[in-house]
Amino acid sequence: MKNTKKLLALLLAVVMVIGMAACGSSNASAPAAEGSAAEGSAAAPAEGGVIKLGGIGPLTGGAAIYGNATKYGSEIAVEEINALGGIQFEIKWEDDEADAEKGVNAYNALKDWGMQILVGNTTTGACIAVSAETNADRMFQLTPSASSVDVIGGQTDGIARKDNVFQMCFTDPNQGVASAQYIKDQNLGTKIGIIYNNSDPYSTGIYNKFVAEAEVQGLEIVSTTTFTDDTANDFSVQLADAKDNGADLLFLPIYYTPASLILKQAKDMDYAPKFFGVDGMDGILTLEGFDTALAEGVMLLTPFSADASDEKTQNFVKKYQEAHGELPNQFAADAYDCVYAIYEAIQKNGVTADMSTADICEKMIATFTSGDFTVNGLTGSGMTWSDNGEVSKAPKGMVIKDGAYVGM
Repeated sequence: MKNTKKLLALLLAVVMVIGMAACGSSNASAPAAEGSAAEGSAAAPAEGGVIKLGGIGPLTGGAAIYGNATKYGSEIAVEEINALGGIQFEIKWEDDEADAEKGVNAYNALKDWGMQILVGNTTTGACIAVSAETNADRMFQLTPSASSVDVIGGQTDGIARKDNVFQMCFTDPNQGVASAQYIKDQNLGTKIGIIYNNSDPYSTGIYNKFVAEAEVQGLEIVSTTTFTDDTANDFSVQLADAKDNGADLLFLPIYYTPASLILKQAKDMDYAPKFFGVDGMDGILTLEGFDTALAEGVMLLTPFSADASDEKTQNFVKKYQEAHGELPNQFAADAYDCVYAIYEAIQKNGVTADMSTADICEKMIATFTSGDFTVNGLTGSGMTWSDNGEVSKAPKGMVIKDGAYVGM
C-alpha cells in the first residue's frame, strides 16, 4: 500500500511539472508585458516570433546628434510597424561613440542579445570596421548614414564587395558629384573655396569626387585647405586663404561640429561667402551652444526636408517632435526608412524569426538586388538598390532660414 501511495505521488508530481512546463511554453509566445523588454530596446509582441533588429551609433560623445537621431527614427518605425500586426520587430541600440573598436564591441554585444539584422552603423569609420564583421558572419546590414564606399566595398581595386551591406544614404562620391552639379546648375558661386578634413574618409571621399566633377562643370576652385581631427578648432589660416583668393562660395564636405566653428570664425573676420555643405552638416541647428543665426543662408544637399507637406513626412515630424522636443534631421529619416525597407523586403521574401541569420541574410540580399524591389520613404520615392549596395534616390537642395531647413 505504501508503495502504491508513493507511486501515485510520484506520478502526480510528474504531471504537475509537465503542466508547469507547458504553461511556461505557452507564455513564451504570448504578447510581452509592457516594460518587459531589455533596457535600450523597443519591444514588440512575441506572437508568431519577433525579428530582432540591432542598431549601432554614437549615442554619447561629439557625434551623438547623429546616433540619437538614427535611434529615435528607427524606434518610431518599429512602433508603427508593430501596431499593424503581422511582422513584429524588436530593436536594441548600442553606443559606439563613433569609434571603430567600440563599434565592433557593440556589434558583439548585439549578437549575444540575438540580433538578426543590423541597422547601422551611423558613422562611416565605425561602420567600415563592423561591416567586415557582418560580412564574415553573414548578417544582413543596412546602414542609414555611413556613406563611404569602403562600407560596402567593391569600389576600389583589391577591396572585395561586401554583398551583405547596403546603404540608405548617398555614397560619398555621389554627394561630391551632386554638389558640384547643383552649385553649377543653380549658379551659386563663381570662385569656389574648399575646406575638408584630410584625416576623415567621409570628408576626403566627397572632396575627391567634388573636385573631379567641378572640373567637368567648369567650376573654378581658387582655394583648397585641410584640417585633421586634432586641429579642428582653429580655421583662421584656411579662411584667410579662401578670403585672400576671392572665394565667394565655401564648400564644406565636413560634419557639423567643425562647420559650426568655421561659421563663427568667418563672421569674426568679416568674411561672408556663401556656404555649401553636405549631409554631415545636418544637425548643426541642434548643436548645443551654437548660435543658429550664424547658419542663416547655409545651403546643403540632403534627401529629407522636415518642412515637406506630404502626409508621411508630417506624421513623422509630429511624432518625433512629441517624443523628443525637436525637429528630426536627415539621419532620423534615413533610419526610419531603413526599418521600413527591411519590413517591406520581409513582406516580399517571407523571412521569419525562426530562420538562421545566414538564411535571413541571403533572402534579404536577393530581394534588395532583385531589380524590382522599390521603397517609397521619407528620403526618396521609388528607391532602389544596385548590386553593389548603393541606393538610388534624388537629393534635395536645402537652405537654412530663420533657424530651420527650407527646400530650395
